[in-house]
Amino acid sequence: MKLRLGDLLLSKEMITQAQLDEVLKDKPRNQKLGDALVDRGIITENKLIEVLEFQLGIPHVRLTNTEIDASLMSLVPKELARRNVYIPIRKQNDQLTVAMADPMDFYAIEDLRLSTGFQIMPVIAGKTEIIQAINKYYGKPVQGKPDGAPKKEEELEASAVKVVDQILSDAVESLASDIHIDPQEQQVLVRFRVDGVLRNEHSFPKKIQSAIISRIKVMADLDITEFRIPQDGRIKLKLNNSKVDLRISILPTMHGEKVVIRLLDLSKTNLNMSALHFTEKNERIFKSLLDRPNGLMLLTGPTGSGKTSTLYTGLSRLNREEVNIITVEDPVEYQLQGINQIQVNTSVGLTFSSGLRSILRQDPNIIMVGEIRDAETAEIAIQSSLTGHLVLSTLHTNDAISAITRLIDMGIEPYLIASSLSGVVGQRLVRKICNDCIQEYTPSEKEREIFLTRNLSVETLYRGAGCASCRNSGFKRRIPIHEVIQLDDIIRELILQKKSNDAIKKHFQENDTKWLFDDGLMKAKQGLTTIEEVISVSLVD
Repeated sequence: MKLRLGDLLLSKEMITQAQLDEVLKDKPRNQKLGDALVDRGIITENKLIEVLEFQLGIPHVRLTNTEIDASLMSLVPKELARRNVYIPIRKQNDQLTVAMADPMDFYAIEDLRLSTGFQIMPVIAGKTEIIQAINKYYGKPVQGKPDGAPKKEEELEASAVKVVDQILSDAVESLASDIHIDPQEQQVLVRFRVDGVLRNEHSFPKKIQSAIISRIKVMADLDITEFRIPQDGRIKLKLNNSKVDLRISILPTMHGEKVVIRLLDLSKTNLNMSALHFTEKNERIFKSLLDRPNGLMLLTGPTGSGKTSTLYTGLSRLNREEVNIITVEDPVEYQLQGINQIQVNTSVGLTFSSGLRSILRQDPNIIMVGEIRDAETAEIAIQSSLTGHLVLSTLHTNDAISAITRLIDMGIEPYLIASSLSGVVGQRLVRKICNDCIQEYTPSEKEREIFLTRNLSVETLYRGAGCASCRNSGFKRRIPIHEVIQLDDIIRELILQKKSNDAIKKHFQENDTKWLFDDGLMKAKQGLTTIEEVISVSLVD
């Protein structure tokens, strides 16, 4: 009897039955269990490899230190290697040794045996190392200034298709949130934003620039003859067995059109409350705000701070048969079954405010407005919250308390704010220390002093040493830090009296409210992030 991965991890007490049940219930059908457990931080990739190696007797190899026979790539199609995350590394007589991220995928092993005619000897390797090896040994599209670069227009177009496909595929594998295609004077530079940081990935000859841009325009159904004005579009496709939503922005520059592509990997979407990493107190307040029958709850923070993901997590919790939830968004980022979602379209007059007015005639219980951008939208949202609706939205402010000031600046009367606003969640994203290379260190005196300013003591801090899994950055993925405030009668009175933010903040501090910086320091103490990351994204006062 072949032991399944979940049963093996349960027997080693590396996961609980509750964790296994939750992951099996929530993960996409095409996602492997091991990947789902690693993605949710329940187990690290290294720990997974260790237990498989010890329990099953399957050797572990480091591909960065292994000599790979490049001629073997002809035996296994690249698409098959990518889909199953494996790569052949050596052949001896009738035995083919294959490095696999999941050596317990017996169906993949049997398919490979039948297709190659060899007996398959699986060995374990890290998923990231395998993907890097696939990219290296199966070859990449034209880069730099290679000999024999395509000259004919048909050859350029064909090459551009491969280039764009490779860029998109690499971006998904790298967990990039954005792709920047930057036209330079002599070349085209491609950069990926990974965990909030831009880094160079590819460079291509200048002669292929227009073909690359045209290919992207065709995919996004944009005007390929227009080069003078900005254009925006959207692409939905399947890459590396993942459903990916791409938002395209094209902008004319001195050296040609610059393209920025925002990626949303729908297969990696995790709307579980645990993914928000709330403290126990903040999660309790957040849930109480969601459970109100009416009122206005706001999320604040700069662009790209994860506000929409937090809102969707809240909506997912509220999504029940007996409630009517309607959203108006620009754009609709996640499609949630059972929720009515409206896409803003300013070209036909469908704005946040007009969409919100129409929503009120649709008998909603809960309304989500993607963003409050103007006074009209703010007024309708507040009036909706005062007439029996729960309204969720976002606002661009530096901290939670400033949401009150912003609404007043928009011309909303203080008595309306005091009557409607239930609470505010301020949020930022910090890079998470890589689980595979995390290490302890003794904090410096300066670091201890920073913690002491918040009445916290610390004996041990953490950082990532850098490894293949995180591309030697020491970080992998990002997590939010928060400040969550809930309005009480005293705060409402302070708003009515038009008191300053400082007076309002003083009351919250007297009630032991934790601000962004406090929450970040606690996450650094837990080993989730570093103190440098916390300082870089939060205001210290």
